[in-house]
Amino acid sequence: MYNRKDFLKRSGGAALGLMLGPSLYAGCSASSRSKATGSISAVGLQLYSLRDDLPGDPKGILKQVAAFGYKEIESYEGAQGMFWGMGHKGFKQYMDELGMKIVSSHCDYTNDFERKAAEAAEIGMSYLICPYLGKQKTLDDYKRLAGTFNTAGEICKKNGIRFAYHNHDYSFRLQDGQYPQDIFMQHADKSLVDFEMDIYWVVTAGQDPIAWLKKYNGRFRLCHVKDRKKGAAPKPDEPNLSVIVGTGSIDFKTILAEARREGMQHYILEQEAYEKSPIECVKEGAAYLNKLVF
Repeated sequence: MYNRKDFLKRSGGAALGLMLGPSLYAGCSASSRSKATGSISAVGLQLYSLRDDLPGDPKGILKQVAAFGYKEIESYEGAQGMFWGMGHKGFKQYMDELGMKIVSSHCDYTNDFERKAAEAAEIGMSYLICPYLGKQKTLDDYKRLAGTFNTAGEICKKNGIRFAYHNHDYSFRLQDGQYPQDIFMQHADKSLVDFEMDIYWVVTAGQDPIAWLKKYNGRFRLCHVKDRKKGAAPKPDEPNLSVIVGTGSIDFKTILAEARREGMQHYILEQEAYEKSPIECVKEGAAYLNKLVF
């Protein structure tokens, strides 16, 4: 079994260094909450959701994922690499056979990144993403890391793809009077770097995802749709409070509607804790998202 923190520290470049209920959305008018504007055209899945199942039978598990109605895949660097032992071209070929597309992957952007960007571009991926950095000691550390994002963004741009950063709760918690996420947003060059909003972690930090989407219009291009246990107060670093998407406390109908208005392009389910088997959790989550109208 992969340990989440160990994986994130390896693949996120760590070497470089509330319960939210209806009251949160009281500021949204009834008409904005209820007005149906569309649905997710291509529901995505972060493969970390199936981290214990994939290594034993990547092709078999991916075939099941396709049958659940997922159209986009976001991978990560497990023991078999981003492409699960198939190589980048072999993985794309299998995705084509299944009617899915790998649009992004979490990876270690501090190691052999030129090759990773070239391979990702060669098979039509859109993003390579830093998944984790961890809380830093000083605000200057976040500024320095934003500079490394820009460097990675230059490499991606050269290859015709984009670089992005995926948040956890630490960047949405005040540190020395500032939100580290603000530092990332302000010091990462928007021509080079996008952001993947993990909605669960924003909520876990006691923050309003909609407020951040509006504050940085067009900067959050991908999101992790991950639900949170009902009645749970915000606490740091508790992925065990993730529940099957659609059964928890997060108002995805409202949030995703605003996300689309603010430039969101990819909606990717992630499951970190399991009430049932991992495959059943992502199956039920897909059923919810494929029917969601917002």
